This record gives sequence, C-alpha cells and structure tokens, in this order.
Amino acid sequence: MKTLYLLRHAKSSWKDADLSDIDRPLNKRGKINAPEMGKHFKRLKIKPDLIVSSPAKRAFNTASIVAKEMGYEEKNIKIDMALYGANIEQLLNIITSLEPSLDRVMLVGHNPGLTQLANFLGSENIENLPTCGLIRLDQEIKKWSSFKSGKAKLILFEYPKKLEKDKKN
Repeated sequence: MKTLYLLRHAKSSWKDADLSDIDRPLNKRGKINAPEMGKHFKRLKIKPDLIVSSPAKRAFNTASIVAKEMGYEEKNIKIDMALYGANIEQLLNIITSLEPSLDRVMLVGHNPGLTQLANFLGSENIENLPTCGLIRLDQEIKKWSSFKSGKAKLILFEYPKKLEKDKKN
C-alpha cells in the first residue's frame, strides 16, 4: 500500500508587488491556518515517511509549520525544484521516482497541478484543493512507479473551512 498526501500551500500574501512569485510569503490567514491544520493532521495520525516541498517560500513555510505540528523534523523536508508550478506530468515524474521503501509521502505544492493530479489519480473528482487543503490517496501497489490513473482511493479531503465547520458542530 502506498499513501500519497497532496498539501496545497497556505494562503499567501500579494502585498508586495515587487516580490517574485516564488518569494511570496504566507499572509496572516496562512500563518493561522498552517499550524491549525498541522495539529489537525497530528490528531488524524498522519505520519509521512517523507515530505517533499516546492521551493516557493509559501510552500516551504507551510511544509515547515505543518511538519513541526506533526512531529516531523524540518531538516528532513526535501525541496524539489520540479514541484514549483508543476503540471501533472512533472508531478507524476516526482511520484514515480520515489524510493519503493517509502510508504507515505506528502507533496507540498501548488494549484492547479495538485488538484489536477488528485483528479487524474483518484477514483473521485474534486472541484478544487483549497489553500492549506490536504488530500490523501491510497493505492494497493508496492512501487510508486505503479501508481495508475483513476485507481487511487480518496481517503481524506481536509481544508481549513471544513475544519472550522466541524468545530462549530
């Protein structure tokens, strides 16, 4: 069994128009959502063997905050340049090149690629992976290179507004 977590970066700031896209930081809401979601992931017993992050500041900051809350060491987060702005093909290349010894991997990146990948791999379609949203896809395979389109089971779909609704109920 292989478990793939797809985590979209938390809300980012557009305040400084002079910053390049890759350097945009988290905004106030992103800085609140990321630790809340990390704590939620810990309650759900999410324990990735590896976290791979886009090099974008907003993605790596999200990965670092979430990892800290889950008890995953920041120094073990792998940065992969290919995750920045990745399309389905690039994301699949990252996944299929993962070591077979890893069973649970979290990719931290961007839309539209993550939503498109979830819909390509998963047996159910989602409209959009919101900021700081997480999808878990499971597939009964031994090697990451065996991940097949439409065969992964959508196990989890969590995002900040859903967490807020759940707290109110």
